[in-house]
Amino acid sequence: MIALGNYNTLRVTRFSDHGAYLDGGPLGEILMPKKYVPRSLRPGDEIEVFVYLDQSERLVGTLETPLARVGDFAYLRVAWTNEFGAFLDWGLTKDLFVPFREQKMRMVQDRSYLVYIHVDPETQRLVGTAKVERYLKRATPDRYHRGQEVEIIVQQKTPLGFRCIADNRCGGHLYDNQIFDTVPHTGDVLTATVVNIRPDGRLDLSLQRIGKGRFRDFAGQLLEELHSAGGTLPFSDHSTPEEIQQRFGVSKKTFKRALGTLYKSGHISIEEDCIFLKK
Repeated sequence: MIALGNYNTLRVTRFSDHGAYLDGGPLGEILMPKKYVPRSLRPGDEIEVFVYLDQSERLVGTLETPLARVGDFAYLRVAWTNEFGAFLDWGLTKDLFVPFREQKMRMVQDRSYLVYIHVDPETQRLVGTAKVERYLKRATPDRYHRGQEVEIIVQQKTPLGFRCIADNRCGGHLYDNQIFDTVPHTGDVLTATVVNIRPDGRLDLSLQRIGKGRFRDFAGQLLEELHSAGGTLPFSDHSTPEEIQQRFGVSKKTFKRALGTLYKSGHISIEEDCIFLKK
């Protein structure tokens, strides 16, 4: 069965002036345009291609690498628009169509939007939709747990932080008080940590590791910073949360736990207004 909008491994049946024809099973032959055909390819060989629809809505196979595929959420730029909708650059010769009915607001050329890619059940065409919420699944305890790392794509700013999509699957929220370094932007792909699974099936997320692993990680970072600074840093238990956040990008709690770890292990000494490496 051919997976439209995805990668398929297909057998070469024949060649023509237009390119190589691939065995599409019940769907018939699928053209791989001549410009993509490797010189070494022979009839009977198998090749992995991305299958989608060309300008005439015919199945074609390509060696181009798309920015996303069916079932993916992706942040894509609008290449052009017309009276039917918007066309997004997704890395292929033919742009991805987003009809007006699938836009939350009228899409503008050269701006980027978060969309979900799917096959329209009515037309069987590959389309994108900005109404991504309808395709999100619930996060469940059998799949996620506190402290688990997930890949997120930042969806949009909210009064409390940022709405995100985790694991290309479920909704989540990254709160402002969990952001200690660079402020995220819509479309950023980041690694986050699950803090909590909410009753509504969404995830509470943090850009920091939680639990003991977080303190161990920062303890190592702090040790490296001490070495780089010549063995002394003008910080201590009395430093303000704002000073610590600005210099190291972590909370004061994380900073103090790391200090304790390094002190107990004999790596540092702590003074009133500084810390320094022990020789």
